[in-house]
Amino acid sequence: MTRPTNRTVPTQRLYRRGVHATLPWTAVVLAGGRAARLGGQAKPQLEVGGRSMLAAVLEATAGATARVVVGPPQPVPRGVVVVREQPPGGGPVTALRAGLAVVRTDVVAVLAGDLPFLTAELVDRLRAELSGDGVLVVDDGGRDQLLLGVWRTAALRAAVGAASGPTSVRRVIAGLDVRRLRPQVPQGQPPPWLDCDTPADLARARAAARDIRPVQE
Repeated sequence: MTRPTNRTVPTQRLYRRGVHATLPWTAVVLAGGRAARLGGQAKPQLEVGGRSMLAAVLEATAGATARVVVGPPQPVPRGVVVVREQPPGGGPVTALRAGLAVVRTDVVAVLAGDLPFLTAELVDRLRAELSGDGVLVVDDGGRDQLLLGVWRTAALRAAVGAASGPTSVRRVIAGLDVRRLRPQVPQGQPPPWLDCDTPADLARARAAARDIRPVQE
């Protein structure tokens, strides 16, 4: 759903695609909770392809002005800020609110911490495609990937701040002007939205990491 178009011409120019591609930006990575279906382990710390899933996401966002991990204390590279949502385990909207509270840039990438095949190229493309309030990835099944997008910080912060009681990210962004991006996945490459919620997901991701083919130029 998009909000009615009632912006002035100068504002529309400010929001056109490409404007935010070179601006400072922050990556907020939601990496909290324990995965009950994965033995209760800290899911972002599970390894796929020889590195933790969280490490893969942080590597894909190495070009950010700042990187914020929301979740319990866990190994992160130097310079990455770790914050905790309150109450702990309060869900993605609560975690998003905690992450946004420390963002100081006008652009923010909001990402799940269990995306082992996320790439810097996709994050950069999302930044380049940002228009309106935000842009998020739609997978090959037509589903919005709510934790794989780039946003104007002010718009997302206002939407999260207006939410009350238990709610979902989908409901939070329902009133925002959101662009959808359907990236093409090269043959032989796992999709960047592949996450790991179950043992079967994790096994599939690990198998995919072993079978990755080099991208042909």
